[in-house]
Amino acid sequence: MDDEEVHARVPADIEAPDRIVWGLTARQVAILGAAAVLGYLILKSVGRVLPLPAVAILLIPFAGVAVALALGRRDGLPLDAWLWAAIMHRRTPRRAAPAPEGATRAPVWAPAVAADRPPPAVLRLPADAIGDDGVIDLGEGGATVLVAATTVNVGLRTGAEQAALVGSYARWLNSLTGPVQVVVSAQRVDLTSHAMRVADAAHSLPHPALADAALDYSDFLLDVAARRDPLWRTVTIAHTAPGERGAAAEAMRRAEHTAATLSTLGAQTRVLDGATAAAVLTAAVDPYQYTDASWPRTPVHQPVIGPRFAEELSP
Repeated sequence: MDDEEVHARVPADIEAPDRIVWGLTARQVAILGAAAVLGYLILKSVGRVLPLPAVAILLIPFAGVAVALALGRRDGLPLDAWLWAAIMHRRTPRRAAPAPEGATRAPVWAPAVAADRPPPAVLRLPADAIGDDGVIDLGEGGATVLVAATTVNVGLRTGAEQAALVGSYARWLNSLTGPVQVVVSAQRVDLTSHAMRVADAAHSLPHPALADAALDYSDFLLDVAARRDPLWRTVTIAHTAPGERGAAAEAMRRAEHTAATLSTLGAQTRVLDGATAAAVLTAAVDPYQYTDASWPRTPVHQPVIGPRFAEELSP
């Protein structure tokens, strides 16, 4: 019995919307119903002026678009969701500036912006601040706390151990009382800098054999970095508590509960403090490191100045 594999049925359409009539969802019925009403109004308005074949030629493209929006899907999303996302993307400003006091005019030394291009909008971030304890203040939206966890190898466990792990994970899912987001991401591993640190530390080892082994290990890391693209996987769990009062304490309590529960599965967990949470969010927004980018980059602490202003600063 210990070697028996654990099988669990997970329905593939667990989040599928309900079918209300003729196998169609409420969204599809609403789209087709609205298209039918508009088609009827067009028929009544132009049917007395144009012949029936001309009206049919006029309504066939309209009906085809309505059916495609209602029944079509791409990458698991309906086409009307794609259309709405395209409209919102088109209406969203392409440039945003962190200016809580409001957007101001560009300085005289800045490059001129074409008249047909809209001015930059104010950058609205979902978070207001990150505390030293790791609590991310969402303003009126509540607070969020991040938990970092490692993965657990289930394939090398016996059947009984797999069943125990699945059962423990299911109990954690059933204990959740608020929204939780689990993010699994893969990032590049900088083996070159690690190999350089190993090579520098090899000269301080007390025995020549240890130094030779460290140098060989450094060469191995450099060879792996040159031949392959190593990645490392991170698991981040975000706990969000709504409300203004007590949201920080509630989010921290949920995060500590998750860290303690998942640690019983064999995973290494830690509630992230302020500095680590800021680093995780920074890597999520810009995953490229300075050595990964193929274009020149300006560090955060270095100001960006224009040619005319640079001439004024020069002695």
